[in-house]
Amino acid sequence: MSVTSVDKDFENRTLTLVCDFPVGVERVWELWADPRRLERWWGPPTYPATVEKHEFTPGGDVTYHMTGPEGDRHPGWWRVRSVEPPTTLEFLDGFGEVPGDAGGMPTVTMRLEIGEHGDGARMVLRSTFESVEAMERMVEMGMDEGMSAAIGQIDDLLAA
Repeated sequence: MSVTSVDKDFENRTLTLVCDFPVGVERVWELWADPRRLERWWGPPTYPATVEKHEFTPGGDVTYHMTGPEGDRHPGWWRVRSVEPPTTLEFLDGFGEVPGDAGGMPTVTMRLEIGEHGDGARMVLRSTFESVEAMERMVEMGMDEGMSAAIGQIDDLLAA
């Protein structure tokens, strides 16, 4: 399993996942930059993602939906804030059909940083919540377990 730590810091409203991979920074970056690769791991194993739109530029939108075991669809979106290939990405993440409208659900600012680490790459994904209540709600929904399960699929993807 690539996830080496999960830190829930309610005081600072952050959830941070640290992941180590036995490949270079560029290969890890491609998991985000290539929509076909992204959809192979973004959703948890029982809720695979389908990326519909992938504007990987500041101000661009990424839209997707996850499909549950019963065929139920769960739409989501990112509003890209900054992109610095191959090391940094920041985006606003939300649920819903329309980018920028989370329909009453909390939105999360996500910051990805990828750097060299040992013989491979380290990926740090930090989620910052609007409030402690928003973080508590998302953690209660299983966000940390869902993200860990999704990222856990990367090992097989990189091995292929």
